[in-house]
Amino acid sequence: MDAVSALTHQEVFDRIGRAVSVDRVTVYRVLEWLVQCGLAHRIAGEDRVWRFSALHQSDHDHPTHDGHDGEAHTHAQHGHFQCDACRRMFCIDAPVGIEQTLQRLPAGFEGRDVEMVVRGLCPACGKEAAASPPRRRSKDALRKEH
Repeated sequence: MDAVSALTHQEVFDRIGRAVSVDRVTVYRVLEWLVQCGLAHRIAGEDRVWRFSALHQSDHDHPTHDGHDGEAHTHAQHGHFQCDACRRMFCIDAPVGIEQTLQRLPAGFEGRDVEMVVRGLCPACGKEAAASPPRRRSKDALRKEH
């Protein structure tokens, strides 16, 4: 609940594994159950690893689908930001145009969910990149670029 970014199964396991005797499969099943119950959501990152985030009471405003078993759950549509450097994924406010995107589907198509992932650098990694000197590229690397 206190995580500032969505956590992978491994990150959740690492956080609770020390305090409670539980196996990895049980943790994954509980995460899936939380998603099915509408208490959490999940999103796959660019690395194709699922990340999970608890839904807070304020998120239970709009019925949407989470992409699991086609069941509708109550949480607000929103986008995500994934950092290119640390790979963490953060929830961001609902992107403008979700409803318009669903309305623009060709005849006969029935949309249920829109995912948006913005990629770039989070504030911590952006500061680190700005503080470190630029890397010099070799002549071979420069030749390959052109």
